[in-house]
Amino acid sequence: MNVKNKEDSILSLANKLRWEVGVDFHDLVIESIYRDASRIARKTVVLKGGKSTYNFDRKLDRILTSPWLGFPIMFLLLAVVFWVTVAGANYPSQLLSALLLNTVHPLLKNFAEGIGVPWWLSGGLVDGAYLSMAWVVSVMLPPMAIFFPLFTLLEDLGYLPRVAFNMDSLFRKAGAHGKQALTLSMGFGCNAAGVIAARIIDSPRERLIAIITNNFSLCNGRWPTQILIATLFIGGAVPAYWAGIVSAGAVVGVAVLGIIFSLAVSWVLSKSILRGEPSAFSLELPPYRPPRILQTLYTSLIDRTIFVLWRAVIFAAPAGVIIWLVANIHVGHSSLAGYFIQWTNPLGLLFGLNGVILLAYIIAIPANEIVIPTILMLTVVTAGLTGVGEGAGVIFQLDTIGDTKKILEAGGWTLMTGINLMLFSLLHNPCSTTIYTIYKETNSLKWTLVSTFLPLAIAFTVCFFVAQLWRLIVL
Repeated sequence: MNVKNKEDSILSLANKLRWEVGVDFHDLVIESIYRDASRIARKTVVLKGGKSTYNFDRKLDRILTSPWLGFPIMFLLLAVVFWVTVAGANYPSQLLSALLLNTVHPLLKNFAEGIGVPWWLSGGLVDGAYLSMAWVVSVMLPPMAIFFPLFTLLEDLGYLPRVAFNMDSLFRKAGAHGKQALTLSMGFGCNAAGVIAARIIDSPRERLIAIITNNFSLCNGRWPTQILIATLFIGGAVPAYWAGIVSAGAVVGVAVLGIIFSLAVSWVLSKSILRGEPSAFSLELPPYRPPRILQTLYTSLIDRTIFVLWRAVIFAAPAGVIIWLVANIHVGHSSLAGYFIQWTNPLGLLFGLNGVILLAYIIAIPANEIVIPTILMLTVVTAGLTGVGEGAGVIFQLDTIGDTKKILEAGGWTLMTGINLMLFSLLHNPCSTTIYTIYKETNSLKWTLVSTFLPLAIAFTVCFFVAQLWRLIVL
């Protein structure tokens, strides 16, 4: 039946109802529309002085999007997600570390020696490439396998659009897009994933701002560094009964500082090289719904965790080879690492850091997870410490924080060094996985370079002023 025949049938039925029953079909349609409108109005509109019909979503939104309760609840949920991620990842990370580092690594080393592999090839491949990949997997996989499912769960429940609603006014004042709050949150799991998440922003200008500033989200690769240094130096500077609270407060403070920098840099970009008016967008708050467990697990573990981990592992392998080479290639009486540290140490001290930290962050660009093991290995080599580690170029991490602190102090570390390392870890350039992702998302070498070197310039500037202020006040 074509459209003309359908219209004729409807008109015929309408005429029949009108003449035989005395009912006007047009009136029936109008009454039906008004009935539906009245039903919707009763659910969504509250008359002044009247009582609203109970609606669970609306009552929950009054709490979660409240000007007074919205932000505290948001930060509390974020803190719970971080705590569950860090606490839950400890034991799996230890198991993976024991398997990959303490069991598989010696087996590979013995196998290479057994078949007569030259020491330099065994060192580069087993002590270099394999160890770096093993560190990345053992440190990165457990927290990502916890954080991303939790994040996806909040997304499925319908809470994340409420986060964007709460943060919209702040980002709009910064000249950015309200949805940048979601990309910022995703960046706490992995900055590469946060960059990909910027696709939800329609405006190219505001999407670019979100991509450039996502690096200020403290990704899970930098959490171990923050927690360890805060425990050793910040917690160690106060009485023992305050150490835990002060250390945790310092780490949370650094994470919040990252959000502040994200807003500040977004504002500067929107007023300078990415000038423009913030775009208006209609944010639909979807209904709260029960989570879809299987879809949540697939989205978080396959699409996010495995994808990001694979990229990180690919970049970590050559980094491990470079670490081994610079520690084992000697020119004259010193290794390449020794020369670089000696030359750059005065520059590092100017910024409240040292040459070991600078070299560690250069060769650990592929993965922030290997920064601390690299720092420990380089400190042992340059300070001439014996009985610690497995040799030059072999990254390691000690079981006790007390032994770790002794090594760092032997390398000249102070409280100022710890504070500046925490700041530098937050603000420095993205890892190579994120840099590559930025290039793939922007298809622009120019904006990839801006995204890489702008945070690095900010990191050195902040560390310089903190170091000079510290020396002025304390020394």
